[in-house]
Amino acid sequence: MKGIFFLDGRSSADLGLYISSGGTLNSPEIDAEAISIPGKNGDLVISNNRYKNRPIQYPAFVDENALQRTDELKAWLLNKAGYRRLQDNFNPAFFRMARFIGPLDIESYVLKAAEFTIAFDCKPQRYLCDGEMLVTMSTAGKIYNHTAFTALPLIRIYGTSAGTLTVGNTVVQIKSINEYVDLDCELQDAFKGISNCNGNIYAPDFPKLPPGGTGISFSGGITKIEIKPRWWTV
Repeated sequence: MKGIFFLDGRSSADLGLYISSGGTLNSPEIDAEAISIPGKNGDLVISNNRYKNRPIQYPAFVDENALQRTDELKAWLLNKAGYRRLQDNFNPAFFRMARFIGPLDIESYVLKAAEFTIAFDCKPQRYLCDGEMLVTMSTAGKIYNHTAFTALPLIRIYGTSAGTLTVGNTVVQIKSINEYVDLDCELQDAFKGISNCNGNIYAPDFPKLPPGGTGISFSGGITKIEIKPRWWTV
């Protein structure tokens, strides 16, 4: 099986580009500071409660039409700034959020074949594709996180008037609702389409889904909710 990757859903095979794994299973580094204190054995460790970005490098090659293919590749990799969805067929159950950092140094063989390394700067999470499947709830229930890491979901709340959403011990007051409102618990933002809805909610804390089961209930004018859990691991 030839290795391929997908960037924003497009396959590298579309450009005749193939890869090897390049250490995609390596873990990120914990962001923490070690402080040495005179007279005290061992270091004091201060955690920043986060993981650092992880570089991912794919050894890559094209085996025909190198001149045309590499021009198309550069346009594909460089036409958008910021993070993009990255997935490969070595670990198809997971994806990362990555940005191409370059450079792209191409070793060409008579303009027919070429070898190079494609380098991405990736957020530390390996997201589970299963975590993009919507969980719909019309009544109170539980959602189960089978990973070891707390997920920050995207929750769509449907309703006709004010209500209350309770996720675990977190309570979100919905002051008003017009059909639905989205809560992005990672961005800590409420919106409907391109309209900001932060003024329509009261949420001192946004919901989280820790490992294990989390009870979910709602009342008032809320009729149902849809949860994209965003499960992840490292």
